[in-house]
Amino acid sequence: MAAAKWTADDRALMGADKVLRRVMEEQGPIHPEIDRRASRSDPWEALVRAIVGQQLSTRAADSIWNKLLAIFGGSMPTPEELLRRRRTTLLKAGLSNAKVEYLRDLATRIKDGRLDLRHLKDLSDEDVCAELVEVKGIGRWSAEMFLIFHLERPDVTTTGDLGLRRAMQVEYRLEELPGDQQFLEIAERWRPHRSLASIYLWESLAAVPG
Repeated sequence: MAAAKWTADDRALMGADKVLRRVMEEQGPIHPEIDRRASRSDPWEALVRAIVGQQLSTRAADSIWNKLLAIFGGSMPTPEELLRRRRTTLLKAGLSNAKVEYLRDLATRIKDGRLDLRHLKDLSDEDVCAELVEVKGIGRWSAEMFLIFHLERPDVTTTGDLGLRRAMQVEYRLEELPGDQQFLEIAERWRPHRSLASIYLWESLAAVPG
């Protein structure tokens, strides 16, 4: 794998925020082959994964995800296929009752046309969020993850991610986790590259003890 290089967006961020510049220089540029933005190319799968992973560690989410796929022969089910499975079968993957309900509501809305995944790409960030939060179990955080990891929107961050707030606390040497207002005030420096800045902060967590 060839060495990664700093992009124009990287350099813009480094010039806008000296703290983030230090974070970026310590870990080096993110290689395109491991950059997770736009990594979830199918919108249905992206939303299912967001629901499955809510309030779970990456390891636990991956375990449940693999068990869920195993129920469907190792492949991603369609909304119709998911709806045909009994709730008790889906629970065997390790999903909670609530998450099974969320997945079924998502699948139902796609099947009956209330949620048209194909047109989301044409909406503004706020309008995408407004559409998605109508689905049971999809809140602001899940919608913002969809914007970053499926639609690859460049200027998105989220106050609802504990890991991101923890990274900000550590790197900006804050006495406690930042509240929403403080978080957004710091993130204002990153515009119009808040998604990229968030990626670098998430990556920085790997070097944080505990």
